[in-house]
Amino acid sequence: MASESDVPFDSEADGLSELSILGYPETRRKFIKQVAGTSAAIAIGPNLLSAASLDQAGATSAGGAASDSVEVNLKINGKDYALDVDPRVTLLDALRERLHLTGSKKGCDHGQCGACTVLVNGRRINSCLSLAVTHEGDEITTIEGLANGDELHPMQSAFIEHDGFQCGYCTPGQICSAVACVKEAANG
Repeated sequence: MASESDVPFDSEADGLSELSILGYPETRRKFIKQVAGTSAAIAIGPNLLSAASLDQAGATSAGGAASDSVEVNLKINGKDYALDVDPRVTLLDALRERLHLTGSKKGCDHGQCGACTVLVNGRRINSCLSLAVTHEGDEITTIEGLANGDELHPMQSAFIEHDGFQCGYCTPGQICSAVACVKEAANG
């Protein structure tokens, strides 16, 4: 025996104030509930599925990260450092997070602002765009390495003397860039 909702009906014959959707009786209230439930499932469903896949991906990558690390030897500010890093780690992240040399700043993370500028073999680079593993054996100088003990580098002194700080966030990158710029001009 079929249930009431499974049997098509003729709404004109019954004279009911119900909608006939695909030949089945529907009240407006039941129809609105079904539409609201379907809409919620459509809106929330993909977010729930993607959150579950992100959790699984995070667990997978966290488990594999330790085995994927690479040893890199960096010479920073005249000191040698041996680090085990993920091959995708930028030079900036290695400096700031692993070596706690926080003078170089993370600004835009796209190489546009220059707050992350450091000197590599005397040339200025955006350390946020450069992988740490590519600098094996390079001479890296950060803002912390420009000064000679308590004596500031002449460019640092000039920035102080001429009040070139602005807000100060990107000043270390500007100073490193200015040092390289002057050297480049002197070398022709």
